[in-house]
Amino acid sequence: MILPKLVLCAAFVTPALAQCTYSFLQNITASYLAAQTSGQPAAFSSATYTENFRAVSIASGVISRPLKIDHNRSLHDTTQCATYTEVVVANGANHYVIGTQIRLTGTAITQVDSIVTTRGDWLFNATGTLYYASREDWFTIPEAERDTRAVIQAGGDAYLDLFNNPRVVVPWGTPCARLEGGAYTGRGLPSDSCNVGVPSGVALVNRRYVIDETVGSVDVFLAFGGPNGRPDSHEFRLEKGKLRFVHTLTDMA
Repeated sequence: MILPKLVLCAAFVTPALAQCTYSFLQNITASYLAAQTSGQPAAFSSATYTENFRAVSIASGVISRPLKIDHNRSLHDTTQCATYTEVVVANGANHYVIGTQIRLTGTAITQVDSIVTTRGDWLFNATGTLYYASREDWFTIPEAERDTRAVIQAGGDAYLDLFNNPRVVVPWGTPCARLEGGAYTGRGLPSDSCNVGVPSGVALVNRRYVIDETVGSVDVFLAFGGPNGRPDSHEFRLEKGKLRFVHTLTDMA
C-alpha cells in the first residue's frame, strides 16, 4: 500500500494532476484505506476532519487506529472531485462499519467526513454487513448503459423524500436489496424488493452527495430527522434508472 501514498503526496505538487481524473481519485481512496489500515493518517492531516458530523482531531479519531479491513468499496466523483468509501471491520475487539466522504479543492484534500457506526448503533452487525455486502455485485456499468448523474441523484432523493412524503414516486427496481445496519431484505430471488416500508413524517436534510456514474451510485450524507438529526449515510446503486441496492448507516450516539 506504499505506492498510492507516494502518488498522493506527488499530487500536491504535480501540475499534470490538476484535473480530477478517475485514476487520481482511486489513488485518494487507496491512500485512505492505507491510512486506516496502518492508523497513520498523516497524508490527510491538513484536511478538516469530522466523525458523525462533529469536528475531531485526526490524530485521535478512528482513522488513527490501525484496523483490519475485511471489506471495502469506493465511489469516485470526478465532477465534484470527491470520493466515498465503505469500510467493514468485523474481526478483533472492536467492530465498525464506516462510511467516509473525502472532498478535494484542486488536488488538495480539504475535507474528510466519516460516519462511524459500531455496537449500539442502528441495527449494527458488522458480521452481517460483511456477509451481505461482500456478495453483492456492484459491477462497472458499460458506458452506453450508464444513467446520468441527474437520474442517479434523483433516484436516491426520491427514496429519501419518501420518509417525509408518502406520495413520492420512487424508481423501485426488481430485484432490489436493502442493507440497513446488518439487516438485509434480499433473499436471492428475482422478486426481491426494497419497497418494504420506511418511517413517515421524517425529514432527511442537509444532504451531501458523492456520485459515480460508472457504477450507477450515489452516497448521501444527511441529518436524519431534521437539521439536528442523527448522522446518516444512504448509498444507492441504480441500474437502468431503477434502484438495485441500498446501504444505510446511522449513528445513534
